[in-house]
Amino acid sequence: MSGIHTDTPTRQNAARNAPPPDTQSPADRYQELFVAVQREAVFADSKTFVDCRPLQAPEDILAAYRRACGQPGFDLAAFVQQHFMREPPAAQGYVSPPGQHMAEHIDGLWDVLTRHPGRHPPRGSALALPHAYVVPGGRFVEMYYWDSYFTMLGLSASGRQDLLHAMTDNFAYLIDTFGHVPNGTRTYYLSRSQPPVFALMAELCEHCHGQGAAHYLPQLLREHAFWMEGADTLAPGQAHRRVLCLPDGAVLNRYWDERDTPREEAWREDVATAALSDRPAQAVYRDLRAAAESGWDFSSRWLAHMPHETNRLRVLASIRTTAIVPVDLNALLYKLEMSIAQHCRAAGDAQQAQEFEQRAARRQEAISTWLWHEHAGAFLDFDWQARTPRERLNAATLVPLFTGCASPAQAAAVADKVHRRLLAPGGLATTEIDSGEQWDRPNGWAPLQWMAVKGLEAYGQQALADEIRTRWLRTVGEVYGRDGKLVEKYALRQVPLQASSGGGGGEYPLQDGFGWTSGVTRNWLHEGGGAADTEVKAGAGSGA
Repeated sequence: MSGIHTDTPTRQNAARNAPPPDTQSPADRYQELFVAVQREAVFADSKTFVDCRPLQAPEDILAAYRRACGQPGFDLAAFVQQHFMREPPAAQGYVSPPGQHMAEHIDGLWDVLTRHPGRHPPRGSALALPHAYVVPGGRFVEMYYWDSYFTMLGLSASGRQDLLHAMTDNFAYLIDTFGHVPNGTRTYYLSRSQPPVFALMAELCEHCHGQGAAHYLPQLLREHAFWMEGADTLAPGQAHRRVLCLPDGAVLNRYWDERDTPREEAWREDVATAALSDRPAQAVYRDLRAAAESGWDFSSRWLAHMPHETNRLRVLASIRTTAIVPVDLNALLYKLEMSIAQHCRAAGDAQQAQEFEQRAARRQEAISTWLWHEHAGAFLDFDWQARTPRERLNAATLVPLFTGCASPAQAAAVADKVHRRLLAPGGLATTEIDSGEQWDRPNGWAPLQWMAVKGLEAYGQQALADEIRTRWLRTVGEVYGRDGKLVEKYALRQVPLQASSGGGGGEYPLQDGFGWTSGVTRNWLHEGGGAADTEVKAGAGSGA
């Protein structure tokens, strides 16, 4: 099932000949019908409707609704059932046979999670892509940006270079088509991106005998331009979309979203959250959307107030993502700038190489000035409006190690701080706060484990790296051994005092599958020669 990237002209032609994308979102397309379906909770999950397949032309459905909605006895749920088809969950019914090793389970899961361009449902919210791709699983039946890099790590270990190369070309296509990589391949995600990892994908593709990373230089440059749009016009204290200028003139980045309306996939939740805030609803919606761009949706990282009550939405109403300069985003943009410089120099463009080396150096200096805090021994997010660091430690403090923009002294201090404050029984804790949000304690997430381990290894902190990896694999293995599946996130609790379990919190139930958990786990099992998997076998075989 493995393959080498040998059909580049065909892939390029497919992307070039793809039809212009229909970018109208469900809220734009269905207007008052959309609002009615979400407001009246026709589906328990707000995401269900925006992913539905329309059974007729959308304009005809809207016209039919307008004719019927005012009639006596109109049944909205019956109307929706008549005109739309629900998207089934990904990997639904995938069962691991009892006794199957975890690596074998993951290898078999990739085809279950793979989607093909020829099977895209017409007239829905899914963006057409030229090549096959892997989805995360559960309710997530489209390709996601930063999820996919960690999924691709597992594809490389499983010998599925064919899918890895196809997905890299899909992301290049998205940048060529939209000027950036959307959060996910749905029209309602087009107004935002996610943590910029395309440079990492390009390197992985080259490592796996695909296109050289320099082949994607035009897309890397365009992605950089997307994140830096408006930077050249800012004065100290000003911000524009994803860039802001700090008091000393340094330019760093934040998360943003072009829209200030409720997220279509979480419409009811966002409306309810904004109603509990004393800020304008549009400001709350923007900050909720920006947190979705961060990938950490949601977390105490973005909250003005820490939880002192049980009402989750009231706590979430204090969100202020756009006021925060995130450590991880700026560390990943440093990596992007260094990658561009490297590829420009290899291509003989010394002038542009020098420009991006200087950009990276300025960003590294700004990260050390504004995000490094000697007294804390850690990289901390910075509130640029209040001009104060966000004192509570979180796992993003390790991303500068992962991308190589920390000094050796900084890396040593971070390792010590993480060992004392974020090392949990089941791996690396996400934050120190238990807020009820999914990107907080007690949950642990595969991408954070991967970046932490690789960053620590790069700076010689091997013992801590090994400890995080070992604890994480044990956690994933215990849940797999009991339930026969991998899941989106895990509760990193003490074992055996409390059995390992899937994580909780947030705005939707725990999802099975799961792309990035499978990817990181499979890669580490491969690195270890499979030794760590010898005792991990499926128990009841009850799911994906």
